[in-house]
Amino acid sequence: MTTSEDQAGVSRAGLLRGGLGLVAAGSLLTGTAASAQEGEHPNVRLIKDYYEAYGSGDLNRLRRFFANDIRWTIPGHHPLSGTKLGIDEVLAFFRELGKAGFRAETIFLGADGDWVVDLHRGWSTRPEGLDILWALGFRIRNRKIVEAVNFASDQHAADLFFWKAYKLAPLPGRLA
Repeated sequence: MTTSEDQAGVSRAGLLRGGLGLVAAGSLLTGTAASAQEGEHPNVRLIKDYYEAYGSGDLNRLRRFFANDIRWTIPGHHPLSGTKLGIDEVLAFFRELGKAGFRAETIFLGADGDWVVDLHRGWSTRPEGLDILWALGFRIRNRKIVEAVNFASDQHAADLFFWKAYKLAPLPGRLA
């Protein structure tokens, strides 16, 4: 088993590819995949509640959604990319996103077992300039997010925006 496989031997990439297939299928079948449905999966409800808290701008409200050992992976080659480990690093990342006025509008949520796949529109308001679709894979354990992996629909646009919005500190202070 590699580090990108869970205990069942299923790769995260495979799960997320399958989940993105659910996005297309769910949207075709229902037309409004994000609408509340009878018998809603509890992990979908958890992520809806998470997005409500995120939209409030109060980072302390987000703490209750995260496992202590959360891993949040941001793709790309920019100052905010990489894997954030633990609640404090994840909240520090969100604090930086808040400086750019990031917003999210959920389009689709689907669950299978411990995973929730989310498709949403994400955009910046300070400065304006990034407005793309994002897909996230959330892994849930004991009603907490233990892992999130982001996928940008246009990684080049995301990288360009983050380099413009988040300048590196000058040397040598950056290395201290």
